[in-house]
Amino acid sequence: MRFTTSSASAILAFSASAAAYSATGRTFAVNHFYGKGPLMMGRVDPIVSPGGPSGHVHAIQGGNAFGITMTDTQALEQSTCTSSLVKNDKSNYWTPSLWFQDPVTKELEPVEMFYMNVYYFFEATTDKITAFQPGHRMVVGNPSLRTPPASGGKSILDLSDGTPQPVQFTCPRSSTASPLYPTDSDGLHGVGIQDPGNKGAGVGFPDQNCDGYASPLRADVHFPSCYNPAAGLDNYKTNMEFPTNGNCPSGWIHTPHLFYEVYWNTPEFASRWTPGQGTQPFLLSNGDPTGYSLHGDFISGWDVDTLQQIIDNCDAGDSGMDKCPGLIGGLNDPSTSCNINDPINEVITGVMSALPGNNPVTGWGVNVGSGGSGTTASMSSSPTSSNVASSQAASSQAPASSQKATSAKEVSTASSSASFAAGVPVSSTGAKNIQTPGSTSTAADIATTPAESHPTTLVTQVATTSTGSGDTVVTSYVSETTVVWTTVTATGAAPTSTGGSSVASGWSYYGCYQDTRDRVLTGIKLANVGQGEVTNTKCVDYCSARGFSMAGTEYGGQCFCGDELSGSSALTETSCDMPCEGDGTQTCGGGLALSVYTKNSTASHGRRSTRHMHRHLNREISS
Repeated sequence: MRFTTSSASAILAFSASAAAYSATGRTFAVNHFYGKGPLMMGRVDPIVSPGGPSGHVHAIQGGNAFGITMTDTQALEQSTCTSSLVKNDKSNYWTPSLWFQDPVTKELEPVEMFYMNVYYFFEATTDKITAFQPGHRMVVGNPSLRTPPASGGKSILDLSDGTPQPVQFTCPRSSTASPLYPTDSDGLHGVGIQDPGNKGAGVGFPDQNCDGYASPLRADVHFPSCYNPAAGLDNYKTNMEFPTNGNCPSGWIHTPHLFYEVYWNTPEFASRWTPGQGTQPFLLSNGDPTGYSLHGDFISGWDVDTLQQIIDNCDAGDSGMDKCPGLIGGLNDPSTSCNINDPINEVITGVMSALPGNNPVTGWGVNVGSGGSGTTASMSSSPTSSNVASSQAASSQAPASSQKATSAKEVSTASSSASFAAGVPVSSTGAKNIQTPGSTSTAADIATTPAESHPTTLVTQVATTSTGSGDTVVTSYVSETTVVWTTVTATGAAPTSTGGSSVASGWSYYGCYQDTRDRVLTGIKLANVGQGEVTNTKCVDYCSARGFSMAGTEYGGQCFCGDELSGSSALTETSCDMPCEGDGTQTCGGGLALSVYTKNSTASHGRRSTRHMHRHLNREISS
């Protein structure tokens, strides 16, 4: 679907008073994901590298119709599940994965993606904000960069403020006694540059441990929000621009401002390197140890009416889109998981001597091409975001991105064969049936379910011959491979609110209570019960051992302690509806909703705390 001239004119006739957003302030709703890890990890990027392997590994969320080639703008509507909690969002969101390089052995290990949030910001504007259309593609960031931006470490998201700087890293810490970046860092010698307006963020990797509980090292990626309908939905190099003073150029379409938060489990490696030394051990999957090449991709798979209803009516904020009034289509079951296997059949986990795709670890201060492959690429100096995005094309292996292979037809030229063969193992098998771990379906069952298949193209054979004149001809043959995905449903009894007899002696369930962004249990915020281990029992035990009389669990995996509920009110039990990460038979609150336990039958409702802290940026703090 594309915008017509008449529809664009109608959009521009908007009155801001008709929507939840306005000309004076930002509203927003966070899109949460669920399940066991991201949708997929793999060297797949259908925007920049269609038809073949991407140059580096990505972490992908969203609809399971995601694949190597996605030329159909409606392709994501074929998804049979999505890792987005909102059912009618079958979009795909992806960023490069993060790696740790051992300072001694130089061996490489993938860093687990802790979790991802996608903010849908509805910025202050007199434009009408309009839903993304199916197949809308965006790319932001430059995978060739190894030098800091001329603007320094600050984030710039409006053209009136200068050249856009849409990517940063945020590093929550237990102690800020030392600066996040060396005060004399020029961003060219082992560590990035501090954001002058935010002590917890900057461009490039910092040389400090990001040890905030539930909020380790975070990649921040902002997308432009002005769409040029003359460029088209799939022209990711030129179709988007950042606004000027909050508004888009005449004739352009103002879309939501997407913001990715991607948290990586860097504390797992904290004991293996020394912070504060002007160097750090993390790098992106394209071989970038600087972090300047951070980038993000997006393909819209939204049901347009659902997203427009959210834009026009929802200011749920951190509580999430799942709390938006009148949400069309409903929510996915958070006890299930939507995952697909990597169609590039290669090893991308464990200790490795080289990054997948053979990306060398490049140095500081020298920009590269091919997403870290070591070749040269010209860089655009234009301040427009479209040109910033267009340089993303350098990250693909160009011959692979230009191929549109069809079944049983030859794809010639030596360069294309070399590009494909470098990333895809040779195989002579027919259709491959891939099953999500934990699924009980058999291969035979999957093979007979055409409604849940998605075609991709993979190299199956590469042959080299010599001609009489001495020239070498390399020919690769491709065939269509069917990849099938299933949704895994966790087994077990339905969650209960009390936790049964497992709750500590002398403690009882008090009820489901409203939490706030300031927090209503302030004794210990985000208690470190253990990643993925939170239950009501463990939370109560933790708080009791530290002398608190109240404990509360929230969002399936968070624990809070205190002696009073500051500024809270009782909610219906249906508001506490998320299974505990450590025991799916127990309910651990919901979005800004606490399952509260007390040592006795009474609770104190004190004055609400005025201290504001972001829900994901608090580490355990004991009063």
